[in-house]
Amino acid sequence: MRESLLHTPEGVRDIYNQECARKLLLQENLQKLLEQYGYHAIQTPTFEFFDIFGREIGTTPSKDLYKFFDREGNTLVLRPDITPSVARAVTKYFAQEDMPIRLWYQGNTFINNSSYQGRLKESAQLGAELVGDASVEADAEILALVVQSLLTAGLTRFQVSVGHVDFLKGLAEEAHLSGETMEELTELISNKNFFGVEELVAPLPMDESLKRLFSRLGQMYNDSGELAPCLELAEGYPVLAGAIRHLQELYDTCRLYQVENYISMELGIISSYRYYTGIIFAGYTFGSGEAIVKGGRYDDLLPYFGKNAPSIGFAVAVDQLLAALSRQKIAVSAPEPASLVVYDLSRKEEAIAYAREQRSLGRKLMLTGKKADRSRADYEAYAQRFDCVETVFFDVDPV
Repeated sequence: MRESLLHTPEGVRDIYNQECARKLLLQENLQKLLEQYGYHAIQTPTFEFFDIFGREIGTTPSKDLYKFFDREGNTLVLRPDITPSVARAVTKYFAQEDMPIRLWYQGNTFINNSSYQGRLKESAQLGAELVGDASVEADAEILALVVQSLLTAGLTRFQVSVGHVDFLKGLAEEAHLSGETMEELTELISNKNFFGVEELVAPLPMDESLKRLFSRLGQMYNDSGELAPCLELAEGYPVLAGAIRHLQELYDTCRLYQVENYISMELGIISSYRYYTGIIFAGYTFGSGEAIVKGGRYDDLLPYFGKNAPSIGFAVAVDQLLAALSRQKIAVSAPEPASLVVYDLSRKEEAIAYAREQRSLGRKLMLTGKKADRSRADYEAYAQRFDCVETVFFDVDPV
């Protein structure tokens, strides 16, 4: 066999044995949590028409998409993001529903990152969408789910930073920033260079209160009361003040879920997804250089497909989360291992009956007939390689 056939393309990888078992168990535990909150499963296609993720949606740049054509010449893409797919499906199947819709999903996304970025091009996501509820209580439910998801995974040390799209957007509009200045500002914020932000706005003509608000972009607030000075500076600007008040009310509502200790407010949060319209958030922990969960409100996305419904959701980066758990030495309990049953052909009927009985009791068994050229030690080593808890022999003489 040619050696090249054994390698995966750059940016994708195989997952097997205990690592795969831990991943599946983690996803199963998160699914059970989402179902406890009344979320229902949905599956959408791995590839969609290009326009589902086009520039108007504000998701992934075209150059980062895996594009191909069907027999009719339509441009298709491997999904880089599952939320637009869910939005399309909800519009199609729940067009007349005027009450909240709760859905959860899991699947892989595909982004053709540049090789120097060192990121996987295929990533596993598990997330939830709450459609048809524009309230701050819906925002709080999603944040509570985010926190509980990370706790369910086994994390104890993490933080979810929450911001509001209207704050930075309103700040830029009130300061009359040019498009070029806004691009530079966004890059500085993305790089967490908040000293650079202050240097950028210092010579610009604007009210002093706006400059002081720009200086608050990099600060973290761990209580709704800590935002009071920001609200005082923003009182003359309705959009800014509205965003701050929403964050204050949201934080106070999160207290009712008893998850406020894991939540901080950060006015300078930005996202590469342009479809967000309200709160945006990202969760971080030790051992991961990237966010392990992201999300936000996207009230204008479903209207693009034809359903006028506000929405909010989040996605857990499963692979990033597993890596963080491993680096923090937090075990994800693998499922109960199987036993290996090795039988001599003369006892085949007895061995199969034993396997049927044990499996009916919920035990896991690997059943194999003994080869003449294999010793007991060979099978014990085989069982160890595949993480079997024990080896049961039927009429096999030890060597």
